Amino acid sequence: MRRVIGCLVVALVAAGCRDATAASTPPFTGSALQIRESPSPFTEVTAGPVTALVPDGWHPRLLATDARQGLIATPRLGDWARAQRPIEGMAAMWIDGTRVGVPSDYYYLAATGPALDSLTRSPECSATRHLVVVNHRPAFADGLPDSPGDYIAVGRGVCQVRDTSTRWAYFVAAPGYGPVRTLGIPSSGLYLVVAVMRDSPRAPELLDKLLRRIEFGGASVSDFISAAKAA
Repeated sequence: MRRVIGCLVVALVAAGCRDATAASTPPFTGSALQIRESPSPFTEVTAGPVTALVPDGWHPRLLATDARQGLIATPRLGDWARAQRPIEGMAAMWIDGTRVGVPSDYYYLAATGPALDSLTRSPECSATRHLVVVNHRPAFADGLPDSPGDYIAVGRGVCQVRDTSTRWAYFVAAPGYGPVRTLGIPSSGLYLVVAVMRDSPRAPELLDKLLRRIEFGGASVSDFISAAKAA
């Protein structure tokens, strides 16, 4: 379970932080995307219930496996396919709990476990911010008997690979039975967004924009965070 969820982040980020293999790369499956261009430097891309703003010059692709659904985008698809580092790009994915078949509480372990280790625990990368919005340990993990088992966190940081600096940002949410369960995609057990780009004075602002404009089932990352804080 943890490997299924963690491999997408490894494919996107680990090549920018450490050696990665082609086996880590999620498959591209067709081009069933809705793309809406605009005068702004971003393109709106929709993949089923997922909508994202993609910087002009980045190439979106559908992500669809047995459990993982969503989209990925990167300026150099060849680098992605070869796990060529450093990788720039973004991934917005959700796990279809109806296809995985495990209790919803176990997504808490995935969200708090190795899904983001390649960012937060790599020797080439360091976190500059990690904010846990809500963290209710499930009952089976020594939480309260009536714990909703939900978890939401956002963070950002930097990586240095040889002479190349990149910045990254992420959002992860395991709805459990908390207020976030009422938003987004009813069958989703976990949401994960990761964006990486070369360092620049505007990189932090752009990364924040990319994350907060992601929508799952019509609910934005900002909506998920606001709902959790209001509970």
